[in-house]
Amino acid sequence: MAAYAASAEAGSRHLVRNQQEYAGAVRALRPGDTLVLADGTWPDFQIVLTGKGAPGRPITLTAQTPGGVTLTGQSNLRMAGEHLVVSNLVFRNGWSPTGEVVSFRRSRTERANNSRVTGVVIDHFNLPDRSQSDHWVAMYGQGNRFDHNHVVGKTNAGATLVVVRDAEQGLDNRHRIDHNYFGPRPNLGSNGGETIRVGTSHESMSDSHTVVENNWFEGCNGEVEIVSNKSGGNIYRGNVFYRSRGALVLRHGDGNLVEDNVFLGGNEPHTGGIRVINRRQTVRNNYLEGLAGNGFASALTVMYGVPNSPANRYVQVDRAVIENNTFVNPRSIFLGAGMDQERSAAPINSRMSRNLIVNDDGHDPLRKLGDLTGIASVGNVQSPKKSIGFPDGVEARKVEMIRGDTGLLMPVGVEGVGARRDLRPIARDEVGVAWYPKHKSVPAFDSGKSQVVSPGEDTLTSAFAAANAGDRLTLEAGDYLVNQVLLLDRLLTVEGPAKGDAVIMFSRSTLFDIAAGGSLKLSRLTLSGEAAPDEVGNAVIRARPGSGAANYLLILQDIRATNLNINRGFDVVSAGKGTLADLIALHRVTVEDVSGAVISAAAETDDRGTYNAELIEIEDSIFRGAAGPAVDLYRGGTDESTFGPKLRIAGSSFERVGRNSHASVRLRGVQRAELIGNRFIDSAGVRFTHSVGEPVLIAVRNQFTGTPPVQSDVPVETAR
Repeated sequence: MAAYAASAEAGSRHLVRNQQEYAGAVRALRPGDTLVLADGTWPDFQIVLTGKGAPGRPITLTAQTPGGVTLTGQSNLRMAGEHLVVSNLVFRNGWSPTGEVVSFRRSRTERANNSRVTGVVIDHFNLPDRSQSDHWVAMYGQGNRFDHNHVVGKTNAGATLVVVRDAEQGLDNRHRIDHNYFGPRPNLGSNGGETIRVGTSHESMSDSHTVVENNWFEGCNGEVEIVSNKSGGNIYRGNVFYRSRGALVLRHGDGNLVEDNVFLGGNEPHTGGIRVINRRQTVRNNYLEGLAGNGFASALTVMYGVPNSPANRYVQVDRAVIENNTFVNPRSIFLGAGMDQERSAAPINSRMSRNLIVNDDGHDPLRKLGDLTGIASVGNVQSPKKSIGFPDGVEARKVEMIRGDTGLLMPVGVEGVGARRDLRPIARDEVGVAWYPKHKSVPAFDSGKSQVVSPGEDTLTSAFAAANAGDRLTLEAGDYLVNQVLLLDRLLTVEGPAKGDAVIMFSRSTLFDIAAGGSLKLSRLTLSGEAAPDEVGNAVIRARPGSGAANYLLILQDIRATNLNINRGFDVVSAGKGTLADLIALHRVTVEDVSGAVISAAAETDDRGTYNAELIEIEDSIFRGAAGPAVDLYRGGTDESTFGPKLRIAGSSFERVGRNSHASVRLRGVQRAELIGNRFIDSAGVRFTHSVGEPVLIAVRNQFTGTPPVQSDVPVETAR
């Protein structure tokens, strides 16, 4: 996008080179004036732009060249007044010292109205403590616009963009959020990872009249709600949701419109569509393809409500209209979701009409709970056959789909059903800014240089310190002693020789310390605790509380870990409070003589729905002589905003495991667990406890010798 043209009636133009010059110039601005920041890096700059422009003659703040100004360190932007425009700035390499990076207000009483932020980049501008919450964009006042911006990489708690409403400023906001690129936001592992939230439950029974249109949401995986609507009268139109986990959720508020949106899941897990709650919601002419989500992240979810619901719960679905939508290969369409003792109010006075549902593999996507007679069904078509649970009003017929020049699949010979044929998703290069890349190269394991490391004392320490992201350290056969904790703030591989044995010993309480930005792959190594200090709570690999370690990968393959019993609580992997692994994988790993747990991921005991590992995967491994459990994985509370954690253990052996902890595998709040083809010998039992959601426990072809059977408070699936 070209630099924003401030006005047809341009006023004075002021170029400033430092914060002192800015402070002097901003006070003298008049309608039509433009204040220009000289290109360069502006560290620790808390910008305050105030003034009163006029229609057609805004007061403008911009960069000398688009993207030429980078705000770093503790920087932010606050605006207050009328007809203000800010454009072409970049926020990177820092964080806001307040709760917002870009704010359409200066204080509680000084807000911006009829103002605009355009062509601004916010890139990984995160607080160091990921549990601390902030918002990158906060829209206050009325009639403001946030458009053609690039917002990517939020990793700490808090919605990326919020519309903040209160009676003092007026609830009828009439904001516009359009043509923005909302790029990848990784899994937060707790509530508070929305990309957009419009309002809150407290004032949700009033209308905001905010329009969210023609935006791209790519890889927005923060939580189950990509967009959380919490007010009335809003429009969500023409947006593209591309491979994003979660759904557009009409969480609170009545009379909202969802139309002309395109959801492309690429069959990636948890990619969802639209969830309907509350009254007078209209969902029409949307195209949804390859959505693999289920439950609350189904391609379409219509929920049960709470009778006489308080503002913060689930208002009964009433007078919903769901029409002319196309669903291509959805994993799930869930009608009656959430029905339980509290949510006992079925949808009423609602209608589904002229929708097209195509599952070309014959998969039946429909899941149905409770009484759905309150949803009339008229003129819908399902291919190749009708789901048994659908009422009348759904015709089964074989429908051929052809991908047109819009890039979407359209039916042949079926008229008046599904999304309109000229629906065309907005192109990715039509959103955000043209001068900032939408995809940066991210280092992958083994994508960098390879280095051979010789045996000896601290030879690995030196090589580790010199390695860059993606590098691989190959250890020759022999013994290695490490006398420093190896801080991992980048992605690295450490591997042993193809022949012979490389043995790593360490004299500190931790060998590898995973920090923010770190990921680790270990292969063909022996890890020995014989030189570790005689202390309680040692660990081979640790993600410390407060480290900011998030969304990291930890892969161990062909590893032997032994002599981890010099004192109590010696873990192989210890995930501290506030940390989150995307994946912890153990493949062909042997662990012997450990006084703690093999994987300890149970630090989040405050029961707020957070957890320490999204997926733990163990295959073809042996655990022998462990005082603690092989896996201790905890997610407490009743929050429904996340998808995990998940566990898979296959083809592995547990001998004398969990003897001091009463569990060989302890799982609390895990959403899906698979135990397939394992052997448990003289070990404590497997304990599975439900805390939230609809957890699944699959236990197939396991052998229990001298070991209690699986103890679970949910039914155990014993056949596949």
